[in-house]
Amino acid sequence: MEPPQIQRLSESVVNRIAAGEVIQRPVSAVKELLENSLDAAASSVNLLIKDGGLKLIQVSDDGHGIRFEDLPILCERHTTSKLSAFEDLQRIKSMGFRGEALASMTYVGHVTVTTITNGQLHGYRVSYRDGLMEHEPKPCAAVKGTQIMVENLFYNMAARRKTLQNSSDDYSKIVDLVSRFAIHHINVSFSCRKHGAVRADVHTAATTSRLHAIKSVYGVSVAHNLIEIEASDNDPSTSVFEMHGYMSNANYSAKKITMVLFINDRLVECSALKRAIEIVYAATLPKASKPFIYISIVLPPENIDVNVHPTKREVSLLNQEVIIEKIQSVVESTLRSSNEERTFQEQTAGQSSLPRINTSKEVNLSPMPTGSRSSKVPVNKLVRTDSLDPVGRLHAYTQIMSGRHLEKSASLNAVRSLVRQRRNPKDSLELTSVQELLDEINNNCNPGMMDIVRHCTYVGMADDVFALLQHNTHLYLANVVNLSKELMYQQVLSRFGHFNAIQLNDPVPLKDLIILALKEEDVDSECNDDDNLKEKIAEMNTELLKQKAEMLEEYFGIHIDEHGNVSRLPVILDQYTPDMDRVPEFALCLGNDVDWEDEKNCIQAVSAALGNFYAMHPLMLPNPSGEGLLFYKKRKLMDGYAEESTCDNTGSDVIDNKVEHELLSEAETAWAQREWSIQHVLFPSMRLFFKPPVSMANDGTFVKVTSLEKLYKIFERC
Repeated sequence: MEPPQIQRLSESVVNRIAAGEVIQRPVSAVKELLENSLDAAASSVNLLIKDGGLKLIQVSDDGHGIRFEDLPILCERHTTSKLSAFEDLQRIKSMGFRGEALASMTYVGHVTVTTITNGQLHGYRVSYRDGLMEHEPKPCAAVKGTQIMVENLFYNMAARRKTLQNSSDDYSKIVDLVSRFAIHHINVSFSCRKHGAVRADVHTAATTSRLHAIKSVYGVSVAHNLIEIEASDNDPSTSVFEMHGYMSNANYSAKKITMVLFINDRLVECSALKRAIEIVYAATLPKASKPFIYISIVLPPENIDVNVHPTKREVSLLNQEVIIEKIQSVVESTLRSSNEERTFQEQTAGQSSLPRINTSKEVNLSPMPTGSRSSKVPVNKLVRTDSLDPVGRLHAYTQIMSGRHLEKSASLNAVRSLVRQRRNPKDSLELTSVQELLDEINNNCNPGMMDIVRHCTYVGMADDVFALLQHNTHLYLANVVNLSKELMYQQVLSRFGHFNAIQLNDPVPLKDLIILALKEEDVDSECNDDDNLKEKIAEMNTELLKQKAEMLEEYFGIHIDEHGNVSRLPVILDQYTPDMDRVPEFALCLGNDVDWEDEKNCIQAVSAALGNFYAMHPLMLPNPSGEGLLFYKKRKLMDGYAEESTCDNTGSDVIDNKVEHELLSEAETAWAQREWSIQHVLFPSMRLFFKPPVSMANDGTFVKVTSLEKLYKIFERC
């Protein structure tokens, strides 16, 4: 067999192969363009990225621009303004020097350059493909500097493009790259934004403080745990270098190392230095904590070889081992001194004791004098929540088991604005009995508990009845049923004679409602005599309520027609509809428990009945998020029936499963609706209108679970 013939590759094939090596992925192109902008003395660099850089990479800077005469050869291979002879590499200071980057981009993408130099009246725009201009430069409006767009990257390299389908991964690499440049070149402002996004993912302004730049890019938690480090060596026989940077102290903890290394202002990687630093942290700190470290090394240009990697990601240093050893020594000594002063942060823990709250003397909120400077608050008295801030809810720490969620179109602010619009009407009916009942509410109000209600933070539901609230440094359990019942009662009196209406789709006969309520009360409901008695009681109460229908509608917004049907109910709180399963109980209460002869007692009893009806009781259906889920599980069919008819059993199985699933879905929606109403309707309304009576301090409505001060005492004993 004859050996294959050696052929000279065409220039286009050579260029495309070289381009694939220089531009390995979108972040490689971004790095080359950023370095070009910095070489052009730019003070501002803005990036716009689409689909991880595959669809669009746009880099705009305010540098010195590109001369019109240089545009024809701008994207040809090995054309550069950085050097003219090979010896220039020994003292190169610019980041670019090969003249391959832009040429490589034109072989794997569509490149458009818009540029203007100082003194020109307009700029020029030109497109490139395969290293050549597609047309003559066109005059255009332009701002100072250069804008380079790379579109459809790797459009002609199907295999490469398939391996880069994860656009979010590529975009995160670009953001990481820009972040590293931003904390080193602090005299340049950087911005990196996704196409279509309003806010930039990286946005820094030029500053004189490197620590401030790190804080703006990597966050406060990183910046607060950094220590400045410096090292140098001026002995020509060993090594000549200067190093300065920042390293994380013993309090910093991360899952992986973040090492930002610049050598002579070049962003590079050095695996040997990285390993040396990791060894120091692993030997000094427990659990092999991963550090954050920024290092900038400056060497004489002749002591560094920059031309050792296609993407200039690595460099070769003279006396590299000596330099690494000295930097490792400085890091180790600094870290050991930091470890001696290590601090720890406490975490809150729960406590099972449930002491009852005291009276109003327990709460004392005294505002700071105007103009006085607040002193430092001890950590065991530091309030970490804001009653007006919806963050910090219990939902953030619990996993939602069901995939079905209640969707509410109204936002919290919209609901609160509606609540505020429903202020107490000033032109209420002037009945002395109503005013007396309102005076009793005001005189019986507990000011300490009122302060808790006004300034508490809703945490979440502890169970079906109790909600968790935080006020200052105290955590309370609040009985939602008692609170809502009293709030509804007070609101009925406050809105007396001024109610909007809830229109029922189908009028409901009072007689049927009362009979249903009587049957629910009576355990022995199978007796015929009892059924007759119930019917007589229902008829009597229906006739009574028909006689009082005019008063009920005028004062309370309850409409009963001439046939004894209930067709309208009052709106007591906006955005809230009561549980209609409790209408029978409410109808029976109106017929049996109201003293219609005494005006004050009558109004008080009807208001209390409405308060109990509208209170946020647990629903009739068990809560599926707890033990109530067992209620919805399919009951096993009898073994004998299963043996007799296997086919029928299978059919029944399917029907039974369907019914149980629909019931479970209905229950989940109803319970989610209830909790939404508690958080977004009940507690905002309580802050505005509620006046808690003194009795609630001792009847279990409010129970103090624990306080931050007690938790700190527990920690101190541990």
